[in-house]
Amino acid sequence: MHVRMVQLRLMLLVLALPVMLAACTQPTSSPGGTGGDAPRRWRIGMSQANNAEPWRQAMNAQIAAAAARHPNIEIEFTDARQNNAQQIADVEAFLSKGIDLLIISPNEASPLTPIVASAFQRGIPVIVLDRKVKGEQYTMWIGADNRLIGRKAGEYTARWCREQQRSPCTVIELRGLEGSTPTQERGDGFREGIAANPDVRIIASQNADWLAERADVLARVLFEANPDVDVVYAHNDPMGIAAFNVAKEQGRDTDAILFIGIDALATSDGGIQAVRQGKLDVTYVYPTGGAEAIEWALRILEQRETPPREVILDTEEVTIANADAMFQKYGGRE
Repeated sequence: MHVRMVQLRLMLLVLALPVMLAACTQPTSSPGGTGGDAPRRWRIGMSQANNAEPWRQAMNAQIAAAAARHPNIEIEFTDARQNNAQQIADVEAFLSKGIDLLIISPNEASPLTPIVASAFQRGIPVIVLDRKVKGEQYTMWIGADNRLIGRKAGEYTARWCREQQRSPCTVIELRGLEGSTPTQERGDGFREGIAANPDVRIIASQNADWLAERADVLARVLFEANPDVDVVYAHNDPMGIAAFNVAKEQGRDTDAILFIGIDALATSDGGIQAVRQGKLDVTYVYPTGGAEAIEWALRILEQRETPPREVILDTEEVTIANADAMFQKYGGRE
């Protein structure tokens, strides 16, 4: 009797073995529910302040290119068109869709601070890119040191005015959007830089809101009101190039005027090419931070890494002496 019971148990075990093996080889579900080794899909919202600026178009392109290398990232872009209310609505729409992470380049700091804080308080990681918001209610900020860039532009101006023996040395400043932090920082830094030369005087300062079209109109007015201009300091390259074109059209001696920009995109119509063509005398590399934003987004989402509060990107000065090399370095094509 005992022998027969053992044989029966062995037979049942043999019959059950294929079912047990099949169960062991079934794929387990991943957090995204796709099974096996498939990674979870992440939904990222990118809220852009204004797509009309070439530099912001480059930022979007770099974000898209970095995200394309990761098939598990789904990214959606919005364009606030320099409208604070629109950007708030864009972020609210992202939140209603249930995004996993928000990247935002705020149009202006104060108006966008509450909606950024709202996203952060809901537990959504927020990467603030380029322009800043007020307070501490965000995950991290990525951008360049705008005050340092402005100071470098001011120091360059102070030296140039001394070398050219201009006394007084008059400056027209074409500023960005006044409520954006880069405008404040580039303006403050420039004033720190020119302080080394008491002969440098800012005789006119107007907001062209980062746009070449507005800079064109303002440059005409400012040049007509100020016949003797030694320096044009523009808070970005498109505004500086627009001012150069106006000066050329008005028959001014553009070789006698120092034209300064910021951004230094290595594109056919960007700042580095403008230096090579003699439209700008100097510009400063202003990295978009697009690739870095995607890198950190994945580290936050997939690796659960706690990022630093700030990632400050480097700048470089571009003049005719190094423009060719810089154009090649940053991937420029003729």
